[in-house]
Parts: sequence; C-alpha cells; structure tokens
Amino acid sequence: MTALATDEPTVVGGAHPADRSLRVRWLGRVGYHEAWELQRALFSRSPDDHLLLLEHDHVFTMGRRADRANLLTDPRAVGAEVVWVDRGGDVTYHGPGQLVGYPILTVPGKRGGGMADTTAYVRSVEQLVIDALAELGVTGAGRRDRYPGVWLDPDGPRRRKIAAIGVRLTRGRSMHGFALNVRPDLAFFDQIVPCGIADAAVTSLAAEGVDVTMKTVVDTVAALAEARWAPGGRSERADVVWQHRSSDLSPFSRGEGPGPPAPAGPSLRLRGRLAEAGVADGLDVTARKPEWLRVQAHMGEDYRRLRSVMRSLDLVTVCEEAGCPNIYECWADGTATFMINGERCTRACGFCLVDTRRPEPPDAAEPARVAEAVHQLGLEFAVITAVARDDLDDGGAAQFVATIGAIRDRCPGVGVEVLIPDCKGDQAALDAIFAAEPDVLNHNIETVARLQRAVRPSAGYARSLAVLARAKAAGLTTKSSIIVGMGELPDEVVATMADLRSVGVDIVTIGQYLRPTTHHLPVARWWEPSEFARMKAIGEAMGIGHVEASPLTRSSYHAKGAAGR
Repeated sequence: MTALATDEPTVVGGAHPADRSLRVRWLGRVGYHEAWELQRALFSRSPDDHLLLLEHDHVFTMGRRADRANLLTDPRAVGAEVVWVDRGGDVTYHGPGQLVGYPILTVPGKRGGGMADTTAYVRSVEQLVIDALAELGVTGAGRRDRYPGVWLDPDGPRRRKIAAIGVRLTRGRSMHGFALNVRPDLAFFDQIVPCGIADAAVTSLAAEGVDVTMKTVVDTVAALAEARWAPGGRSERADVVWQHRSSDLSPFSRGEGPGPPAPAGPSLRLRGRLAEAGVADGLDVTARKPEWLRVQAHMGEDYRRLRSVMRSLDLVTVCEEAGCPNIYECWADGTATFMINGERCTRACGFCLVDTRRPEPPDAAEPARVAEAVHQLGLEFAVITAVARDDLDDGGAAQFVATIGAIRDRCPGVGVEVLIPDCKGDQAALDAIFAAEPDVLNHNIETVARLQRAVRPSAGYARSLAVLARAKAAGLTTKSSIIVGMGELPDEVVATMADLRSVGVDIVTIGQYLRPTTHHLPVARWWEPSEFARMKAIGEAMGIGHVEASPLTRSSYHAKGAAGR
C-alpha cells in the first residue's frame, strides 16, 4: 500500500506539538467501522497524539484507488466484509492474529515547516515495525523500492511481506497505519491480490517459526513507538484485558435476575475477570460507608407526587431500578430519569442492579405515557434512559426516537437528554437516535480500560468511544460517566477522561460505586470528596466543558444544570 495525502481540512485544537502527549491504547478486538470512527474523531478533535493497537474481525479494506478485480472472492463466502476507506493503497486483509496499529500523530513538515513529509512518515512507520521484528528475533526485515510495507528477504528470491503500510496525511495529521501479521489465518490472503502486488507471498511471525504472544508483540511495538513518537517522553498507556471470548458478549449472562444476596459473593467468572484485571478482593460487604456517602430519606410531598404519577402511568425509573442514592433529592426537586424499553436488561454488568431476566416486547404506548408524565410533572428537562435490548434488531433505538418525538409533541420546549446503550454498534440504529436530535446524547464509558471486561463484559471501551464520536460528529452535545471505587487508579481515570475529551465529549460525570448485592463487584475503596474535586479540576483543565464529580454523582445527577438549561 502507498501513502496518500489529501487536502481535507482538519480542526485540531489544544497544545503546541511540543506539549503533546502520546496516548497508547491496546483495545483488543474491535470492529473495523468502530475503529474508523474512533480514528476520525481523534484525527479531527484531539489535542494529543495517539497510537491505537488492536485486532479486527475478518475484513478486506480497499484504498481510494483500489482495483476491485484484486478482490478474488465473494467476501461473504469466507465470513468477511469489505470496506472502502480513505487511505492510500489497494486491497488488504485484517483479522484475528494480526496486530493493527493506527498512529494518529501530528507529523512534522519538511525541513521544519510546510506540508508534512509523507515519505519520511511512511518510513518512520516502517522502521517502527522493522525494529520491533528485530527485537522479536526476526532478522532480514527491510523495505522494497516502490512497495511500502515491511518485507523479509526484500531483495532476494524469497521476498515475502510480513506487514502492510497504508496511511493518510492531511495538513500534518496522520490516520490509518500498519498491519503486522503475528498469527493470522494466511489463507485469507489467498482471496485477494494483497496490496495489488501479484508476485509476492505473505507471511507471519508464526509462519517464520517465531512463537510469540500477541501481548509480547504489543508490548514491544508500544515501547518502540513511545521512544520514536513521544515528544520529550510524554506518553501514557492503557490496555483493555487481553482475552477475547465470544461468551462475554452473550445476553442474559447473570441468568434469572439479581436474586437474593449470595453468601458466596461474586461468581467464579466475575472473580476471574477481576483477577485478570489485577484487582484483589475489595472491602467487606458489611463495611460501614463513610459519612459523605450516607443519605437520609426525605419522602416529602414532591417525592410522593412524582411516585404517584409514575405508578398511575405504569412507568419505570432508573432511580428505583438501579437503587440510586440521590432518589430523594432528585424526586423532591421534581426530577426523574425515565427508563424505557421495559425493566429487564439483556446484559449483566458487574455493578448494576437492574433485572436481567428475559425481557418482554417493547410497549408501543410507553413513549406517550412518558410524555404525559413529563407534562403532569411540569418538567423543563427530561432524562430518558433504557435497559440494553440486544434481543431487538435495532437495540431499542426506535423506542428512543418515539419517546423523544412524543415529549416534543406533548411538551414543546422541554429539553431532552437520552442515556443510550451502544445498540451493539449498529450504525443505522445509532443514526436514527442522533437524527432525533436530543439536547444531550449520553452514553457511559463506565470505567477505565483495564476494568472493562470485569465491569461490563458485553460492552467495549473502543465501541463506547466510537458511539460518542459518532454522536459528536452528528452535531450533538455529548456526555459520559465514570464510576470509581472498583479497583481503578487515579491516573487511569485521568486517562479515561483524556480519551473522552479526545473524541469531543462535552460533559463527564464521576461518582462512587456502591455495591448493590453481594454477587456484584466488590467495592475496592471509598474515594474521598477531595479526590473528586481534583478529578473535576483536571477534567475541566484538559478541555471538558463540564465535569460533575462527587461521591454521590450519578449519570443523570444535576443533568439540567450540566446541560446549561
């Protein structure tokens, strides 16, 4: 593949290049479209440099000038998709066992100014891979004239390609990158003319007799990238857990609901995920909460009126279903977060109390009832969330669209915030919600990269960032939430805020995790109020418009004020 420079404008704000950090992320298995959305957001919005390291599901990608004839098979016959992309080069393959690296960098211009030096940048990417191969024990790796990429025996009779390079440079900013074959199924390369080069074989580390884990390769590449691309050594790294298991993406993973407290504590599966993430046992379930987490019940007139309206209209609130500690304060203030698509979730996140029995069909009359409740309560700002509905083709998107429309028809001028699931990353479903133009689009990242699999095994860190990136690209005000006290480190929270900032998130909430039952995640520790204040200051200093952070903060806490209503 070849490098391609375009003249599409880019908007990159923030620090001078000398002050940039390199943020290295191992993201595990990521769908191609999600990685592309994330790249584009970092490319256009982030003040920092990034290196995304990941694996893809089976996909053939075609550069802007690719020849369709170089795709030799019907991709569906081999379980792959085809995506046309905005990089240079011809067709290539990505799949499990291949390390894909996407450097999103500010690239120096020629002789210190002007347009970026495309050739020099491509060679820098190639050299990164060549150096990594040398550290992994592969000798003889090099370049071929006119054929970007990394080759073994490049000038000899057995030349074979081990890594493809395809980049895009626009006004000094890079996208796309390299694909290093670690242990992929090389038979997929037989379905294409790789990079449009018909007279060369493709190889991998495994095929060359190098028995090495993906983690070792990632660690090697990450260390070399930090040395090569981190100005002044300013870099940080965050990894999702290494394993990719299809069972983690299965619905109904806790079974028939939360049930009574289990004396044995969290399941073996949950304890195993915590151990993989490096989290030891947390606080004893009987540990007394500190003073700042104790909430008194205030069931005054406003609270009772709101509850009466909800009951009369047969509506569900996340305030009740998730056991929110702010229910008395918010309900007394006439604020509630409506939960649509029923009260049963098809996922079983490790922190959440919501029922996980098999859900019932969506209620077509539910949007109108929510709108009527908004009217009866005289709300100026309505927050709508939902259970995850992986059983539905659109992940429950249609009910969000209908509810937004019903509220606006019944109560013109009322602000609407929606807290959405990821809809399994389905682009059409997400676009339908975005097209309804909620005043705030909220999707929660929930925790730091390292703890994703333990905390929400049916979701993904990269997918959530991609959802938020797509919403921001659609022109929406975006919001996300982080729960702390589950084993994360403060620096990891800062890194997560930086990732949210990098994709353009406008509002971030941070609050303390409270364990709902004994077979949920244990509380690792109580964060002190001063720590929340520090996170608020750091987040707003890095450019997030509003950070709501306190021990009792939840996703929808003070939502109206955070939205500037």
